[in-house]
Amino acid sequence: MSGWRILIRVMAGLALVFLVAPLLVIVPLSFNAEPFFTFTPAMMAMESEGYSLRWYRAILEDGVWRQALVNSLIVGGAATAIATALGTLAAMGLARGNVPMKGAIMGLIISPMITPVIIAAAGMYFFYSDLGLAQTHLGLILAHAALGAPFVVITVTAALTGYDWNLTRAGSSLGADPWTVFFRVTLPLILPGVISGALFAFATSFDEVVTVLFLGGPEQVTVPRKMWSGIREQISPAILAAATLLIAVAMILLIVVEWLRRRGERMKVTPR
Repeated sequence: MSGWRILIRVMAGLALVFLVAPLLVIVPLSFNAEPFFTFTPAMMAMESEGYSLRWYRAILEDGVWRQALVNSLIVGGAATAIATALGTLAAMGLARGNVPMKGAIMGLIISPMITPVIIAAAGMYFFYSDLGLAQTHLGLILAHAALGAPFVVITVTAALTGYDWNLTRAGSSLGADPWTVFFRVTLPLILPGVISGALFAFATSFDEVVTVLFLGGPEQVTVPRKMWSGIREQISPAILAAATLLIAVAMILLIVVEWLRRRGERMKVTPR
C-alpha cells in the first residue's frame, strides 16, 4: 500500500472520529441513572447500578414529549409527501433538454439548501403571517416542504440521469396516457431516487428547529423544539435520551438510503 493511500485512510479515520465522537458521548450518558450530564463513578466502573432506562421511560410517560413526537411525525410526514410530489415533478421537467433557463430554475429550486435557515425562516414568518398561516400546522408543513423539496429534486434528477426516455415515448405510442406512463413505466425505474429524496426530506423536517421557533405556536411543539426549550429551561438527561433516539432514526435512514443506492446501481446494470 502506497504512502498516499495510508495518509488518506488516516485522515479519513480522524475525520470520522471527529464527527462521531460527540455521538459516542451522548448515547451512554442517556442511560445515566443519575440526573447528571457527566459520567458517574458507577458508570466509569461499568456497574449496573449506574445505568438505567429512566430517561427513556420519562419521555414515554410525559404527555408533552408524546405530543411533540406526534407533531413531528404529522408535520414531517405531510411535508415529505408534498416535497416528494413537487420535487419529483420538478425534476421530471428539468430533466428535459429543451427547458429554457434550466440552470437559473435549478438554482432557484435548490436555494433553500444554501440559504441560511434563519434567513429562510424569517422570510417564511413574514410571508405566512400575512396569509394567516403562522402558528398553524399547515404553515409549518408548507415551510418544511419548501426546505425538503430541493433534496428530492437533486436525488430524482440523479436517478433520471440513466433513464431512457424512449421508454416513455414507447408507452405513449402504445396508447397509454401520460399518468399511466409515469406510474407504470417511469416511476418504477426512478423509485430508488424518489424514496431517497423523501427520506432526506423527512429527516430535514424532523430535525428542523429554527423554522419551528419562528412559525410554530404552543400547539406545534416538535421534538427538536422541545429539546431546545428543555436545554434552556429545565436541563434533564431526557434530552440525551431523545437525542439518542434521533441518532437511531438517522442511522436507519442512512442504511435505507445506502440500500436504495446499491439497488439503483444494480438496476442500471444491463445484461450482456
